[in-house]
Amino acid sequence: MKLVSWNVNGIRAAMNKGFLGFAKEAEADILCIQETKMQEGQAEVPLEGYHQYWCSADKKGYSGTAVFTKREPVSVTYGMEIDEHDHEGRMITAEYEDFYLVNVYVPNSQDQLKRLNYRMNWEDDFRAYLKKLEAKKPVITCGDFNVAHRELDLKNPKTNRKNAGFTHEERDKMTELQAAGFTDTFRYFYPDKEGVYSWWSYRFNARANNAGWRIDYFLVSEALNDKLEKAEILTDVLGSDHCPVVLEIDA
Repeated sequence: MKLVSWNVNGIRAAMNKGFLGFAKEAEADILCIQETKMQEGQAEVPLEGYHQYWCSADKKGYSGTAVFTKREPVSVTYGMEIDEHDHEGRMITAEYEDFYLVNVYVPNSQDQLKRLNYRMNWEDDFRAYLKKLEAKKPVITCGDFNVAHRELDLKNPKTNRKNAGFTHEERDKMTELQAAGFTDTFRYFYPDKEGVYSWWSYRFNARANNAGWRIDYFLVSEALNDKLEKAEILTDVLGSDHCPVVLEIDA
């Protein structure tokens, strides 16, 4: 089974930059996108053969997630049933016979870290949510986690230590999540690989200089480790400030 995750930074803009062509060529069984920046129905996304599920923010043009899946889920839920967190369209859970899929767009801590405290609460609730699902069956979670976990996950760690996405608080929460039994699939295959990123600032020719961050992930329950087949970051795919990440798994 092939899964693809991509923060498209606005699905309507992405469709003008090759998104549909990429989606057809990728032939993913499940395609998860983040930062749709639209309400369901504002634009048609014509992908034949896929069931579509949308979770939109109350605020128009903000955040949002979507799942396109060839395999019809047993059930689909939105958010984590915590009112504080469920108004920004950040999460879709699709239940399948043998696993749960959770597509997530983790809140950014923002400039001056003004949302860091909220982010910390969100992280704890998210981890608890995943563990609650995992008590029933294994979990695959993917999306934009808005954190570079280790120094080798971004080009310039020393100058970013107190910036959103690389604070010790955010990195510690990713450590806690993995310690709770979730495998970073890219690091499973490439534990020490450097220079491979999934997001680049639009400023300073960051992408051309590969001055990026790896903040998009597939994490899986450790019970699925022996089913992992391949993990990729498609750095050559344009159309957003992020690039797609891929997981192939025998599930």
